[in-house]
Amino acid sequence: MTFSAFFFQALNGLSTASGLFFIAVGLSLIFGVSRIINIAHGSLYMLGTYIAYSFATYIGGALGFWGGIVATALIVGVIGALIEIVLLRRVYRAPELFQLLATFALVLVINDATLWIWGPEDLLGPRAPGLRGSIEVLGRQLPSYDLFLIVIGPLVLLVLHFSLARTRFGRLVRAATQDREMVSALGVNQAVLFTSVFALGAALAGFGGALQVAREPANLATDLVAIGDAFVVVVVGGMGSITGAYLAAVIIAEVKAVCIGIGVVDFGFMTVNFSKLTLVAEFLVMAVVLIVRPYGLLGRPQAFVRSIAEPEDPIRAAMPALKALGAVVLVVLLCLPLLAQTSPYLLILGIDVLIAVIFATSLHFIMGPGGMHSFGHAAYFGLGAYGAALLVKWLAVPMGIALLAAPLVAFGGALLFGWFAVRLSGVYLAMLTLAFAQIVWALVFQWEALTGGSNGVIGVWPPPPFDKAWVYYLLTLVLAVVGVLLLRRFLFAPFGYAMRAGRDSVLRAEAIGIDVKRVHWLGFAIAGCVCGIAGGLFAFAKGSISPETIHVSRSIDGLVMVLLGGIQTLTGPIVGASVFATLQDTVMRQTEYWRALLGLIILLLVLAFPQGIVGAFSSLWRKSGVKS
Repeated sequence: MTFSAFFFQALNGLSTASGLFFIAVGLSLIFGVSRIINIAHGSLYMLGTYIAYSFATYIGGALGFWGGIVATALIVGVIGALIEIVLLRRVYRAPELFQLLATFALVLVINDATLWIWGPEDLLGPRAPGLRGSIEVLGRQLPSYDLFLIVIGPLVLLVLHFSLARTRFGRLVRAATQDREMVSALGVNQAVLFTSVFALGAALAGFGGALQVAREPANLATDLVAIGDAFVVVVVGGMGSITGAYLAAVIIAEVKAVCIGIGVVDFGFMTVNFSKLTLVAEFLVMAVVLIVRPYGLLGRPQAFVRSIAEPEDPIRAAMPALKALGAVVLVVLLCLPLLAQTSPYLLILGIDVLIAVIFATSLHFIMGPGGMHSFGHAAYFGLGAYGAALLVKWLAVPMGIALLAAPLVAFGGALLFGWFAVRLSGVYLAMLTLAFAQIVWALVFQWEALTGGSNGVIGVWPPPPFDKAWVYYLLTLVLAVVGVLLLRRFLFAPFGYAMRAGRDSVLRAEAIGIDVKRVHWLGFAIAGCVCGIAGGLFAFAKGSISPETIHVSRSIDGLVMVLLGGIQTLTGPIVGASVFATLQDTVMRQTEYWRALLGLIILLLVLAFPQGIVGAFSSLWRKSGVKS
């Protein structure tokens, strides 16, 4: 790449950095004050592009374009305020990570609402009035609008910095970020402050999305892509640092621009298309930054922040009544092949639900007792699936050996990634796990000679007698029961108590001789190993796999399953996985707008059971027992 080409790509990167900064800084403000991991923030950014497109198209001219950008920011800000008032206020006292479930449901609802209003096609807005030309830079033409974006980012950064440093609102925001209870004790109306900050963050996301309408088409897939980029920028820059958010946005945008400029490189054993690596470049940057500097470039070690959520109950052993119920459910599941004679699809659904149960219980093992929130658990699911499928494809090994190898491959990946991950905590740990999962996804996507690339691996069908649905269902049921009981055995062994001690108090656990990092590392590897069983079963159940097996959406589905059932109960992930997998399958076949319907159902469940389905019923059971 010549110097002129490199410099030109760098300028393009700076213009892209503005969009990343606007969405990331809003997310950082919201998380700092409310401690909500707002996955729906990407949906607000997406709404900004669609609303601005409508203003620019239907009104037209300078007023429609520039006035529409300002109006869009205000409209999205109002939508954000309504979301906070109507929904999020009702779940502030739920466990903090459980609030993620509510915002995930909003993603589904907003995405289908956008589909209903604007349709499925990509919509590209008109060019910006007054900035339709270009300027010459080293013999190349740089659009004037890109130059405008390069300037607008630092200007907004300066305005935000001044507002947070010099105004009363800014001081309240900074104080609430450090200690919300103290702010409340001083007489500050927390409800108004939370709503104001959420509206400001939403307005910034809408403003950033609106500015992209002249550069990129409005697209229904923007929401998850945008929120992934935003989380990366916030974590790399350092939680709570708006300057760090801008610095991280610039670094990530420039890395992507350089990847595009490098193009295709042949390393002999594999060809790497660096242009495709733009899909994962930010995660590579994040992994390196968090390993070297665990709190981000300009972040500081987080002080203890008291949660306003209700205290969580400890995990308890199953009561005799619950064990009896479990035995009844197991008998029903064993009899399902007989019931499925009239409806063979029941067995297919049963296999999917059982695989989801293994996936969810393995994730719960590190999230609940371990306190390690993973946003990239799909990596071990994918490693298990690809490990089994590639052994069958390239070495023609029997299915039994492939299923044995699947958890071992996943175990190796979890050992490697877990060694780095357990040295972090909170959202930093969660985002590092996401980075590792995206790196695995990129490797699978790129290494076409081995993995088949985007086409995946096909023809991985089980041999007789497992080619019969009822036989494979029983095999899946046996492995699901073994996996769940194995995890349960670990939890009530000394190892499990050590893992929970490290979750509750690192200092006290280390004081009595527990090597917390080593225990959590081993727990991380065990969870990955069991998750690999689910991946191996999935490969033979579907007959093929693709990079979608490791996509971030599968990790989010796992989080939803765990949180929907209840993170503080052992049966929570089992119930949550069963409900979510069944709902997803049933709702998808009912309507084109199945995402919105599924999202509304999840929202109702969140509001009705703020501790998860099993958590809520367990609480009612204990209260009735006390009263009686």
